[in-house]
Amino acid sequence: MIITILLIVVGSFRDLTFLPIIISNMLIGIIQELRSKKILDDLTILNTPKITVRRNGSNQEVLADELVQDDVITLSAGGQIPADALVLSGNITVNEALITGEADEIVKKDGDSLFSGSFVISGECMAKLEKVGKDSYISGLMLQATQTKEGEQSEMIRALNRLVQTVGVIILPIGAILFLQQYFFSGATMKDSVTGMVAAILGMIPEGLYLLASVAMVVSVMRLGKQKVLIHDMKCIETLARVNVLCVDKTGTITVPEMEVAQFILAKDQNLAAEEEKNKVAKTISDCVRALPCDNATMEALQQYFTEPMENSAEKIVPFSSATKYSGVVLAGKAYVVGAPEFVLRQDYAAVQGTIEVFLEKGYRVLVFAEYEGNLDGKELTENANPIAFILLNNAIREGAMDTFRYFSKRGVEVKVISGDNPVTVSEIAKKAGIRHAEKQVDAATLKTADAVRKAAKKYTVFGRVTPEQKRLLVQALKEQGKTVAMTGDGVNDILALKDADCSIAMASGSEAASHVAQLVLLDNDFNKMPAVVMEGRRVVNNIGRTASLYLVKNIFSMLLAVFSMLFLIDYPLEPSQVSLISVFTIGIPSFFLALEQNRNQIHGHFLTNVLIQALPAGITDFIVVSGLVIFCREFGVEKECVSTSCTILIAVVGFMILYHIAKPMTTPHAILIAAMVIGWLFCMLFFSELFAITAVTGKCAMLMIVFAVITEPVFRYLIQLVEAVQKWGGKLKF
Repeated sequence: MIITILLIVVGSFRDLTFLPIIISNMLIGIIQELRSKKILDDLTILNTPKITVRRNGSNQEVLADELVQDDVITLSAGGQIPADALVLSGNITVNEALITGEADEIVKKDGDSLFSGSFVISGECMAKLEKVGKDSYISGLMLQATQTKEGEQSEMIRALNRLVQTVGVIILPIGAILFLQQYFFSGATMKDSVTGMVAAILGMIPEGLYLLASVAMVVSVMRLGKQKVLIHDMKCIETLARVNVLCVDKTGTITVPEMEVAQFILAKDQNLAAEEEKNKVAKTISDCVRALPCDNATMEALQQYFTEPMENSAEKIVPFSSATKYSGVVLAGKAYVVGAPEFVLRQDYAAVQGTIEVFLEKGYRVLVFAEYEGNLDGKELTENANPIAFILLNNAIREGAMDTFRYFSKRGVEVKVISGDNPVTVSEIAKKAGIRHAEKQVDAATLKTADAVRKAAKKYTVFGRVTPEQKRLLVQALKEQGKTVAMTGDGVNDILALKDADCSIAMASGSEAASHVAQLVLLDNDFNKMPAVVMEGRRVVNNIGRTASLYLVKNIFSMLLAVFSMLFLIDYPLEPSQVSLISVFTIGIPSFFLALEQNRNQIHGHFLTNVLIQALPAGITDFIVVSGLVIFCREFGVEKECVSTSCTILIAVVGFMILYHIAKPMTTPHAILIAAMVIGWLFCMLFFSELFAITAVTGKCAMLMIVFAVITEPVFRYLIQLVEAVQKWGGKLKF
């Protein structure tokens, strides 16, 4: 705005040619943002959780932001509590880790308070809302879960911010000093001093770069949205492209989310057991599982297999807990539990371990159904549990899972499988899915300390019997090793780890709370979409990196030329309209085409370092040949207008050289793009010469220009070799 006013005041209207460029950039950005918003809004509707509320004597499903005070809602496992509430009836186990930071599971019963932002692990209850919206304990946690947290920016955006901020600080004093030097020391007119200052400032401002990065990210969000991938946080696109460790769960990621019971076997005398005895046990199991809430895939599979009508009503129910690894029911005065054999049988597990491991090695998940001699209170079992039957469950490996894991392996991404199931079972399934080093497995129940978990994170690939807190510790340990960690999950037991991961991915079919916490949600629950997400990330980072170098060439050159002009008391040789002409055809238009094309190259190094390494040779080449031309033209008495035109041509030549270098490999579309830019530039030079201050070049000036044009290519080539040598022998530059 200030630049525009200054040019209008001095009457240099032709130098306002940069305004249409800025306006068109803004329009492109607005249009892309609107298109992206429409796609995201459509996807968000698909993924927006609905709350069951009791109104006018009937149950209704409403959105979270439609809830009002005193509404009575139903809460069940996997859901996030939308507002502060009071339990009216029922029992649930909640985790308040998002509020308190503690991973403890807390039982809530009639009369207990519930806080918004906590999530339900197990059970079901009716609750009355006491505080909603801004009055709740964590105001808007659910409604704002998709917003990017302030300060949580990707490396690329942070680098661009630093670049723009640094340039912003530098250009003000340089512009002011350049104006004073030209007006007071070189004797230039006010108009020439202002236009010279504006030309230098325009050259130093990376106009359009931040917009280009934003548009590229928005286009990625749109492309992924069309593939049913919902992005809550745009930085995860870049982060996932840099990931070198991927933590996955077994169920829903390696295997399909649906489980099925293969068979159940009596624990004692199983080979001689009468059919009558087996039917009797099946009825007892059926009574138990039908009394328990169907709040996870395991219980759903059990209820689908054991379909006998209930003969005994439950006297007490203990929903499943990922901490204790069992659920329980009291029927006719007897306590029954179903869960992980190691946790249910405890010291008696060794007696049946051989039998169970036969099934584990076949990839089955094994549950034990047992009669418990103690009192069921939802805590760890301490008394004897007598095994009655073993229930075998299996998951089919997800179609395409092997190809997906092979893809990550080829690209140097280490896969860690973190599951609550038996490590032997998980290891066998991981082997079938083609995960490397799947034989390196450990039972997390044996990892008693945080230090033990950290050591295991380095050593093992498969982790079984993992608690939610251990999942978080594993993610933290991997990050402490300098890894960039992505975490997939679909259950409430994954939330703590999802929060701590660099990139979090959830399945839409999983818990509502997990979808809220995750940065990326697979709406069709297809983990095989992950390579496409990685490809989008690589496309964005690589393409923005190489196009950013185009902008930085101009910034480096303009800054050096401005300092040169100040030190040697020389008028700045370019006019704003000429800077705009060069920028449009060597930077602006090509950068948009290059930023949106496919690019699957692996990301290496730091973003800003890579950009500077690409930009330095061309920026310095520009400065050397232009400053040399200016000095020689001055000595030979060449007119200022002729020098300005020659510099414009020379800078354009270098601009097309760097464009050719960055566009490699030279494909047909790239060749057409460069040819079109050259033709467009020549057209404007010939037919809009007055608008862009292009004048006829004298023979003397033309000879000088040709000399410097000839030396441009070898100077550029040797500078590239010099920068590469410095990078190779001196180590990577750090910025």
